[in-house]
Amino acid sequence: MPVDVPGLRAGCVAVWALSAVLLAVVTTARAGHWVLHRDQARAHLLDPAVAPFHGCVSMALLAVARHGSLGRAAREVGISQPAASGRIRSMERLLGVALLDRSPRGSRLTDAGALVTDWARRVVEAAEAFDAGAQALRDRRDSRLRVAASMTIAEYLLPGWLIALRADRPGTAVSLLAGNSAAVALRLLAGEADLGFVEGLSIPEGLDGTVIAHDRLVVVVAPSHPWARRDRLTPGELAGTPLILREHGSGTRQVLDAALAVHGGLARPLLELSSTTAVKGAAESGAGPCVLSELALGEELSARRLVKVPVVGVRLRRQLRAVWPAGHRPTGPARDLLSLTARETGT
Repeated sequence: MPVDVPGLRAGCVAVWALSAVLLAVVTTARAGHWVLHRDQARAHLLDPAVAPFHGCVSMALLAVARHGSLGRAAREVGISQPAASGRIRSMERLLGVALLDRSPRGSRLTDAGALVTDWARRVVEAAEAFDAGAQALRDRRDSRLRVAASMTIAEYLLPGWLIALRADRPGTAVSLLAGNSAAVALRLLAGEADLGFVEGLSIPEGLDGTVIAHDRLVVVVAPSHPWARRDRLTPGELAGTPLILREHGSGTRQVLDAALAVHGGLARPLLELSSTTAVKGAAESGAGPCVLSELALGEELSARRLVKVPVVGVRLRRQLRAVWPAGHRPTGPARDLLSLTARETGT
């Protein structure tokens, strides 16, 4: 049967490298019982230049056993006959035994060669199993994407991004978990999400991330509210007025708390709600002013169900970030979604 040379060679190298690591572990565990030649053997196994060599020799010996010809074996493995011959001779010198009987009529395995070939067969079979298992892991990784996002991003940005991702990856099942920025961080750290999106002033502890967009918070009121007729507010007025607010842990609340800290801090909230939609609904009903992302207010402002009130002397801007567990850069569909957001937002 034809050999899948690139894939099998990579598999042999991987199995050989894994064997070397396991040998190193055993050596460490039994350090008091190992003599010099074993340490030398381990060093030989761990040499990055050696693993590909052994993988290729394993394949070449098996091919010689099948064909009885070093030339045909070399062609099957994908190297020249001199290269195949040289590698087998190097293995013979390493082992101190002849592996092939060479003659004008062809090449055949010696008794020692047959024994080594049997060992090589096990390496190749392990390589095939390794390759199949690795592919299964890749397929499993690529078959799903779990996204966790703070409310504003989940409601107003991610739907479009996920539709675009679906066009590129129709076979990937995507789930979206929405919550505040603190909840997103917890899901990522617990391994419950592959990629997160948060709003706020900084990257949560234990995560790495990158800025994907910028956002502005605005003060809005119902048209009937007295502030609707104001052309501006001071930071002190905003800080001293009970507001309809998002809960602690949300990126919106974090930015607002920080911005107004030097102006006396926020007054006790009029209402504290856990969703952007609920905050907007309360403000539209005339309950009081609220502060929300401009991204979330397009429809309400256009229809004049809410009115924007400028605030002077305070910066109400924030960064939107993609985040992931520290030291674990996104791969597979998570990496693709991250690249897509960069294209969509121009970052």
